[in-house]
Amino acid sequence: MNDMLPAVAIVLAGGVGERLGLQIPKQLVKIAGRPVIEHTLAAFEKSPVIDSVLVLMTSDHLGEVEAIVARGGFTKVTGVIAGGRTRSETTRRAIEAMGGAECKMIIHDAVRPLVSQRIIADCVSALDRFEAIDVATPSADTIIAVDEVDGAEIITDIPPRSRLRRGQTPQGFLLSTLRKAYERAAADPGFAATDDCGVVRRYLPDVPIHVIPGDENNLKITHPIDIHLADKLFQLNSNAPAVETSDEFRSRMLGGRTVVVFGGSYGIGKATGDLAAAAGATVLSFSRSTTGTHVENPEDVAAALRRAHARTGRIDYVVNTAGVLRIGELTDAEDTVIEEALRVNYLAPVYIARASAGYLAETRGSLLLYTSSSYTRGRAGYSLYSSTKAATVNLTQALADEWSDRGIRVNCINPERTGTPMRRQAFGDEPPASMLTAEEVAGTSVDVMISDWTGHIVDVRRAAPAATPSAA
Repeated sequence: MNDMLPAVAIVLAGGVGERLGLQIPKQLVKIAGRPVIEHTLAAFEKSPVIDSVLVLMTSDHLGEVEAIVARGGFTKVTGVIAGGRTRSETTRRAIEAMGGAECKMIIHDAVRPLVSQRIIADCVSALDRFEAIDVATPSADTIIAVDEVDGAEIITDIPPRSRLRRGQTPQGFLLSTLRKAYERAAADPGFAATDDCGVVRRYLPDVPIHVIPGDENNLKITHPIDIHLADKLFQLNSNAPAVETSDEFRSRMLGGRTVVVFGGSYGIGKATGDLAAAAGATVLSFSRSTTGTHVENPEDVAAALRRAHARTGRIDYVVNTAGVLRIGELTDAEDTVIEEALRVNYLAPVYIARASAGYLAETRGSLLLYTSSSYTRGRAGYSLYSSTKAATVNLTQALADEWSDRGIRVNCINPERTGTPMRRQAFGDEPPASMLTAEEVAGTSVDVMISDWTGHIVDVRRAAPAATPSAA
């Protein structure tokens, strides 16, 4: 029975990124704080139906992928070997590396980092009944066939759109089936193929290829715009796992650790500090009202961190919830109001990040910042607040990239409307049921802070009990 066969994910990473105009292979480009291939490997590492993973990488960059595997703790990866000059040659090498034992081969493009757990599971399950499977989505566009006539392209056919699909990966095969197809292809001097299902269809025409529904989020990074789209898809929670939220995990990650909270005298900052302390952390809070710490003053920030480090000898997590909300038309704003918004809402996170870096590198810790839902689109009356919060998002993404080699994780929390003193001061009393509580945001904050995520913009909404990670 095929359901007893092991499932091996074959991650094809032989591309060089020519269409992206990059100096490095596109699978090594960073999205959401990590190389594309790292996200892809994480998806297969997490899948309970995948037994092992084999990576085929362009030969000039094997070392980089080996380092990613070691750093990420991808225990299912059994090897990183050189791919070929073409897609079909790379698949041949994978077949040779698999040996003779029958298995399910799940072949996936490394540059599709948003592959879902549902797709992976469906592929493995379908190979219980079929020898070959593909993943595809319906075409939303009308597809036309053209030929060149007298130097001009002319439509020669318009196939019915209802029958057309856009192929994705993974593609799945029984090893023996794919090996047989490639053996026959090797005897064909005119052989050419761009995907493995095409090889099976051409050389084993009697083998039905089952189609599994794909996902629009299962984007292949090919062109420069795809990098930006993938970032946005991560932001919209296309494929990120849920953070672990158990009390036992919190205690294990926070016991004996030091948490520094800027803006921790009330609201989300205080609730986050209280939750971390309850889990065993030493929490040191700094704010204007309680310690005279002005986060917009780099000397104050540096002094607070020195004080925290002197007390415990380490700083593992730094949280900044300090902010100001001033509503009004920009043309009516006083210079002092503009300066306050820029210094507290943007320069303060910059100063905190810069001063925290050395401490967090020592502990391989994390920095947690905060934005607002208004960062996605500026609104009248919120020009200063929205723009500074958008800058914080970009700061998060940039630092996650800059600091990845130092082991520092950087994330940003994006809470829905929350009942805090700052909001009540700006808007007065509002129906409590229409807002999150500071404690709800704190729960997500702590769980993201202690997770292995980096570069994520994490939405916290009333309708969702768990975090919705997004990315940088």
